[in-house]
Amino acid sequence: MQASTSLIPARALYIEVAELLRQRIYSRELAPGSWIDEMKIAEEFGISRTPLREALKVLASEGLVTMKVRRGAYVTEVSEKDLRDVYHLLSLLESDATATVARNAKAEEVAELQALHEALEAAEHNPDLFFAINEQFHLKILELSDNRALSQVVADLRKLMKLNRHQSLFKTGRIEDSLEEHRSILQAILAQQPEAARAAVQAHFSNGLVAATLQSST
Repeated sequence: MQASTSLIPARALYIEVAELLRQRIYSRELAPGSWIDEMKIAEEFGISRTPLREALKVLASEGLVTMKVRRGAYVTEVSEKDLRDVYHLLSLLESDATATVARNAKAEEVAELQALHEALEAAEHNPDLFFAINEQFHLKILELSDNRALSQVVADLRKLMKLNRHQSLFKTGRIEDSLEEHRSILQAILAQQPEAARAAVQAHFSNGLVAATLQSST
């Protein structure tokens, strides 16, 4: 099929394709363990298989897709051990970033976090919106910590976590618990208490892991 018929912008085509597939994986339209039908997807997107395969390489580098020689690619299945490993690393890295923010953040930066937290409170009964704002809150903390290497590592880990984590929010009571944990994090930042902020984030990830592993076992 000619490039002119593509529904996707020609600029950085494989990046655009990777993002479309990434969202399908996160929404479970492409479920964990499912094989990716390259011919079907290429036809649907109106592209050749070359940019699609480049996109799959990007997703493989992020751990979202597993590629098999001469067999194609399938959506990565995250085991309970994988989840525990990812949550452990995120707990260490994000708690360190949050302690830095509690120690160094300016008033206007803390105000940005407060605004995101208020939006999070307002989204309590909308799990999809809650999940999106929750991620914005965590990413804002990383941005304010001003550690580019840490932020990149966390961004990659969060892509793996999102293979499972969104579903855990539907566990009864988890959104309410998560909100309370965010209140503790914000309170520690407002009080400029780095170690309290560190502990609050670690508790948040510990509780999130329990919800995620319970969800994956049901």
